[in-house]
Amino acid sequence: MLAWYDRHARALPWRVPAGTADPYRVWLSEVMLQQTTVAAVKDYFNRFTARWPTVQALAAAEDADVMAEWAGLGYYARARNLLKCARAVLADHCGRFPDTRAGLLTLPGIGPYTASAIAAIAFDEPATIVDGNVERVISRLRRVEAPLPASRPEIGRLAERITPPDRPGDYAQAIMDLGATICTPRNPACGICPWMEPCTARADGVQTTLPRKLPKAAKPQRDGTLWLARRADGTWLVEDRPTKGLLGGMWGWPGTSWDGGGGDAPLGADWKDLGEVRHTFTHFHLTLRVLFAAVPQGTNPERGSFRSLTGRELPTVMRKAFDLAGTL
Repeated sequence: MLAWYDRHARALPWRVPAGTADPYRVWLSEVMLQQTTVAAVKDYFNRFTARWPTVQALAAAEDADVMAEWAGLGYYARARNLLKCARAVLADHCGRFPDTRAGLLTLPGIGPYTASAIAAIAFDEPATIVDGNVERVISRLRRVEAPLPASRPEIGRLAERITPPDRPGDYAQAIMDLGATICTPRNPACGICPWMEPCTARADGVQTTLPRKLPKAAKPQRDGTLWLARRADGTWLVEDRPTKGLLGGMWGWPGTSWDGGGGDAPLGADWKDLGEVRHTFTHFHLTLRVLFAAVPQGTNPERGSFRSLTGRELPTVMRKAFDLAGTL
């Protein structure tokens, strides 16, 4: 595996030889990569590290600036925890990340997987990492028939047994690369896999059936309304969403709740129906009716405030509404 990795490691903005990595950059990349693809993360990572190159710089950042920079990356609790963690590193650890998995687990927003990844990659501790790619690789390598998520404890034990004491950081990145590029969910490239020979599922011809997963429940549908108001100077009416809950702490358009109930517009205007935007969250589908109004310069809203926007500061579902109004 390590020989394969030495030849085929992906070139990623946050990747340097294990043991020489900046814990801040490893931590930032791992948080960004949760539930998100490498392709989606690259630009965000480069912008974040250009604007806040150290954990000290991030800890001193304004919450609104960080949330705006995170907009579009999803799972916004990660951004809130990012700030909490950076400030805890500064306040409780003199600006240095703990250099063990156990110490990393004491920080806000760092769970078992992220702690293991940072410990292995940044500090070369032989900590076992298990993400979705690793689950797939180990399920096939050892032919784990029990479906996810019930099989996770067994997969973790099997993964731990083969985590090497030498170069554990490179090994952690290698097995993640293997799952991302070779041992893929569909049509795994078994013929060029460094673990082709010991793979039990390949030997039995069942690699494409693993890992097994329980059927997902159908997602419910939710509905609501958004009001987009633009003043003559080009500013838009936005409000800060509550810090807790979906899209917490982000900018958003005034709107109703998402339970299909009604609500009052944030100001009196000639509202035009622009149609619908649709978005899917982890646990439900959402359809939002978008209403737009051009309002005079001196208009004062009952809630929210008028601000200049490019659209990039908004979470994805709010950006879809912005794009719908952008042609007017």
